[in-house]
Formats: sequence, C-alpha cells, structure tokens
Amino acid sequence: MTRGRPSSGLLHRLRPAPVAVDDVRAAADAVLPALATGRLRAAVLADPARGPVLVLAEDERRVRVPLHDLAEDMTDAGVVPTGDGVAAALTAFVAARPVSDAAAAGTGVAVLDWTCPARTAVGWRVVVRRGDRTVAWTPSDLADAAVVTRTRTAATARAAEAGGVLRVEGPVALWSHPGAPMLASAALAAPERLLGRIAEAGLRLSEPHVVVTPLRPLACASAAVSARLGETGEACVRLPWAALPALRWL
Repeated sequence: MTRGRPSSGLLHRLRPAPVAVDDVRAAADAVLPALATGRLRAAVLADPARGPVLVLAEDERRVRVPLHDLAEDMTDAGVVPTGDGVAAALTAFVAARPVSDAAAAGTGVAVLDWTCPARTAVGWRVVVRRGDRTVAWTPSDLADAAVVTRTRTAATARAAEAGGVLRVEGPVALWSHPGAPMLASAALAAPERLLGRIAEAGLRLSEPHVVVTPLRPLACASAAVSARLGETGEACVRLPWAALPALRWL
C-alpha cells in the first residue's frame, strides 16, 4: 500500500498565517498612543532604506526595529494575524524594552535570578515591573559605580515591601506573588521578616532553608524537608538562611 502525498490544503492549514507589515502598522496606530506615557516616546517613522521603523525612546535607551522584522518575528512566533493578536504581541514587545537607569532608580526591585544558563546558582538582580512582566535592568554606560550602588540599595528597600501571599502546606511554607511571579523572591531581601510571617502562620522552622526557583513561589522548610524538595528534578537552588547575605549581584 502506498501513501498518497498530503493535500496542499492540509499543508496550507499547517503553516502559520503570516503577519504582514500593514498588520503591525495598524496595531502600532492603535496601541502606541496609550503606551507612550511618562518618559517613553513611541512612534513609527519612515526610513528610506528599511521601510517603516518602530522607534522607542526612554531616557538614555533607544530601540529601532523595522516593522518588517517585527512582522517576521511575530509570524515565527505563531502570532494570530488579527487586530487583537498583533496588538497584544506589539504591546508585549514594548513592555520588554530595555530598562532605563532612571526607571531602575525610581521603581526597581531586587529579586533573585539565575546567574548562568545552567541554572545552578542565583544572585540578586534589579528588575522593573511592567504589568505582570518584570524586566531586568542592565546599567548603561552612563551609570557609574555610585549610581549602580544607589540603585541596588533602593531596589533592596523596595523588595522588602513588594508584598506577596503566604501559604503553609504541612512542613513547607510557600511564598508567592500573584501579580508578578518573579517578585516572590523579593521577600528574601528581609529574610527575618519572612521568617516571622511564617512563624505567625504556625510553622516554626528548625535550620531554615529556602528553595529558590525564579518565576516560581519560594519554598521555605527545614534542612531535611528542603533537601527532599530539591530532588524533584526541576532546576532550583537550595540555600540555608545564613547564605542569603552572601549572594552576589548580577
């Protein structure tokens, strides 16, 4: 028995529908006026060589990307080429723009993030919240050591007030942040306060350890229990409470 070739109609249905430059331009006209607030300026400008270009400018940060490139990236990502689909993708692109030094200094929060692609260690990083997304700050060439230190210090102070939700499940305390998952680890900027909250909830930990998985709730437990939590196969870092002050900045 020989198999016939699949019909061209089936192949057509399997291919992602392309996002056109005109789709991106229409989405930009619809969403950019509302996104261009405060220090952020967003516009589509004509470029004789590259066609229409999206330009984002916020303090010292500049992003220039041709709409043709955005359309191709959205097509590759499987974005549905409808008004709502392209608008959502463009809004997410703007939200992921680089963080300016001023934004980091004014609203940055300290969180724990992976230090390497292997996900074997974590360190402190300044992030800025944009809706349910958090974007990491990389200091610009204009930010000297004093600016970086002040920004990190302010971000650590905000981290202690970032909020979260505590849930106790048997011998494990889980601390999460429902609005922005990355902010769960911000509570470790004030570890003794978090331990106090856990004790008030009825769980007194002996040799407290924390299991950190960025973008997931913190798991706080005794040394023995946390060791078992770290054997789930998911990338995570298990730390004794005393090791938290020694974590480096990224």
